[in-house]
Amino acid sequence: MTPKEQNYENLAESIIEKLAHRNMEGYYCKDREEANTKAKRFLMPECSVSWGGSETLREIGLIDDLLESGSDYEIYNRAAIPPEMSEKEFYGKMVTSDFYFMSSNAITLDGELINIDGNGNRVACLCNGPEHVIVIVGMNKVVPDVKSGIARTRNTAAPPNCVRLERNTPCAEYGRCADCLTEDCICCQTVVTRRSMHPGRIKVILVGEELGF
Repeated sequence: MTPKEQNYENLAESIIEKLAHRNMEGYYCKDREEANTKAKRFLMPECSVSWGGSETLREIGLIDDLLESGSDYEIYNRAAIPPEMSEKEFYGKMVTSDFYFMSSNAITLDGELINIDGNGNRVACLCNGPEHVIVIVGMNKVVPDVKSGIARTRNTAAPPNCVRLERNTPCAEYGRCADCLTEDCICCQTVVTRRSMHPGRIKVILVGEELGF
């Protein structure tokens, strides 16, 4: 184990202890393969599964695995809404799914989750709805405090996300937040999860790699 890997593990153990005080379960995986396997172990046969937009989920291979799972699970993929169902009806399925996967824009040393959304569907599911929320977070997203987490989200996560989504925002052009209010702005809803009302509903898998934005 390299010094960096050992440091990630030590840091994760500390954060996991903080998460427990906040009614959230924490786990540590050394790499993306282990995280993918760990995430799928929570699932039960024929359960319903959905997810929020996340480069992390894509990078660890979880989305591809879920889409290839056949009839093992009932999949609600917002990128493939059935033609007979309206977007509103489909979202109703997602928000009441058994399991919801997402990442977090940042996580503090004290175990708080920081997320900023455009439409807010991802943070809405984090707050309420799905029975289980599995949050997968690379150790590159660990920050000292909430203020640092918001700054990280705006200046580190949002610019490449706007590039990926082809949004016409100042951050997509200049690579840093301009506190914009443009039509294409994706920083509309800011949610800090400091505690889960329901013990164990939110499970956080920390991964000893740099993942996502």
